[in-house]
Amino acid sequence: MSAPLPDWLDPLYGAEQMRAIDRWAIDERGVPSLDLMERAGAGLALLVDRAVPRGPVAVVCGKGNNGGDGFVAARLLRELGRRVRVLLLAEPQEYEGDALVNLTRLEGAHEPYAPLAFDDDVAVVVDAIFGTGFDGEPRGPAKEAIEAIASLDVPVVAADIASGVDASSGEAARVSVVAQTTVTFGAAKPGHWIAPGKQQTGELQIIDIGIPPGAPLTADTGLLTARVHALVPGRATAGTKFSSGHVVVAGGSRGLTGAACLAAEAAMRAGAGYVTAVVPASLELVFETRLLEVLTRGLPDDDGALSPHSVDDALQAIARAGALVLGPGAGRSAAAFGFVRAVAAQATVPLLLDADGLNAHADALESLARRAPPTVLTPHAGELGRLLGMSSDEVGRRRLESAREAARRADAVVVLKGDDTIVALPDGRAAINDLGAPALATAGTGDVLSGVIGAFLAKGLDPFAAACAGVRRHAAAGRVAADERGAEGVIASDVIAALPRGVRGEPE
Repeated sequence: MSAPLPDWLDPLYGAEQMRAIDRWAIDERGVPSLDLMERAGAGLALLVDRAVPRGPVAVVCGKGNNGGDGFVAARLLRELGRRVRVLLLAEPQEYEGDALVNLTRLEGAHEPYAPLAFDDDVAVVVDAIFGTGFDGEPRGPAKEAIEAIASLDVPVVAADIASGVDASSGEAARVSVVAQTTVTFGAAKPGHWIAPGKQQTGELQIIDIGIPPGAPLTADTGLLTARVHALVPGRATAGTKFSSGHVVVAGGSRGLTGAACLAAEAAMRAGAGYVTAVVPASLELVFETRLLEVLTRGLPDDDGALSPHSVDDALQAIARAGALVLGPGAGRSAAAFGFVRAVAAQATVPLLLDADGLNAHADALESLARRAPPTVLTPHAGELGRLLGMSSDEVGRRRLESAREAARRADAVVVLKGDDTIVALPDGRAAINDLGAPALATAGTGDVLSGVIGAFLAKGLDPFAAACAGVRRHAAAGRVAADERGAEGVIASDVIAALPRGVRGEPE
């Protein structure tokens, strides 16, 4: 069993864990299972009625407990005076347990699902087909129903989770529901916050169904909260520029000097007291001109890129640093890759690898596990795909599993960037960032994130905390920058400027 999550993460429970919590509430705390289903269906009915207050409702019910939740909601919606069609995806005699009880309690008609079931005027569809226990691919009437729902131009409210989405991972079947609203029961699940499931969840509403607090269960996945900001130490009254954290940024090459500049500037704005840019000597004037507050150290280069001939000098510059950010703008030449690999292997300080630092390890991910100091990797889906030998599309379909695999193989913290940025530890624990910041979808913001995490590593935070705090501060700064510039007008340097005010980007 992995260690408990830190208290600045809100636990997210997957399908098996939620089943265990339900069993604990029923068996150990004496909560009747029918009461749990009644409260779930009542919450679902209330939110359906609020979301679409007029017009006919179609409730599509699978044969498990999710269908039972749908039966409760249908009964209560009818009591509110709504016209409700109840469509069954199984024969009535196939329903069991609490779902069967609530089918028998249902007053009024129900009917088997048929391909033409939605032909009349439907204002809203309630998806009560699969729920959190689903995996695999829908088949038979369930598949037909999901395809029919997708063809309708009406809102869909999902019960617990959109059918076809894996509650534990966010992976989605080829045929799956895209909901406008998801009403989940008891607690949010990882699949609500991880793509592609996140995009298929819509607005998430959590319903308290009466599960007592204190279930003896440890989550391995958590949602990042604003509490993580408190981990980052400020500058002490009697501190020095070195005690505030010394970051070395090594990278840059001809045509790619901006990446290293952005990482260095971001480290300064995130609170590092001292930043050194280790760069190709032939380009040092570019960095000297741009980076007024950053020390530069030019090293012998190979046609404008750092090379293996510079490794010893680079290690000397790194030796007294608090953290190394390696790779932004380094380039993809053989010389640059040789430099990056050698420095990564020999550096004796906490290391953050980004951009071409990651590309240099596309066939050598496991070599990073031999490092003794901490390592943080910050790939996007394409870079992670190259590290794992798979396509970026495959990473996109299996984001949580891919991040965990890379973390395990590299014995490193992996930050898989995206709207649902995932921070994974080698032991399987993971954090998910829910603080949306569309303004960050522009060139250079990944380099900014590298600098921020590098600054927090240099301040002495453990690598998981530094990565999580950096992700959250970066997203919050993106929101502040969007407020000031408009999301479409934000560029990476705007995010750097907003970093000191980043906590203001947190929702109230």
